[in-house]
Amino acid sequence: MDITQLTPITATPPNPEVASTTAQISSDFETFLKMLTAQMQYQDPLNPVDSTDYATQLATFSGVEQAVLTNDLLRSLSTQMTTGELVEMAALVGKEVRTQGPAYFDGQPMTLLPTRTVASDSAELVVRNAAGDELQRQPIPPGAETVQWAGVGPNGAPMPAGVYQFEIQSTSNGQVIAQNPVASYNTVNEVRLEAGVTMLVLSGGITVASDQVTALRDADL
Repeated sequence: MDITQLTPITATPPNPEVASTTAQISSDFETFLKMLTAQMQYQDPLNPVDSTDYATQLATFSGVEQAVLTNDLLRSLSTQMTTGELVEMAALVGKEVRTQGPAYFDGQPMTLLPTRTVASDSAELVVRNAAGDELQRQPIPPGAETVQWAGVGPNGAPMPAGVYQFEIQSTSNGQVIAQNPVASYNTVNEVRLEAGVTMLVLSGGITVASDQVTALRDADL
């Protein structure tokens, strides 16, 4: 089974400071133009502005203009980088990614990856529906790295397809000492950009940030 471990995948969010600074500089730039134009239009022809002063003002004009162009370029590059990352992340569509949190049950047994507290003497898999209501508990063997959940109710009937929540409840001497999330694999159906953050839409409509992905594999494994 080819499973690729991933370091967190982080999209580059657009820098709001760039847009804010650009807007401020653009406003100052326009104000400067108006003032310089008014000065040239209404200056006393018998006592015109000294050429040295004009040269200084034009140098200032050039500096402000360059600042506007530079910030426009930075904003454009930021947008291109974010879009480029989105295009790259589109390659995940159709793949299975491992994340912690809710998982989609399609009627087939699921392989879950629990995190058990070392100091515990027993642990259970707690299953809840999407609303958070507890449905069943399943003992976890000591040292188990994976857990099979068949999705079958107490009466032996299969549970309906849908989104379920899982956690590992560890106990010691009869006392609950930890409640840890469970990881699972879900298929990526869509990649979208929300407020500069790359989000993955998984089976069942589950959405997770791309930096929550810890492993990747082909969907047919």
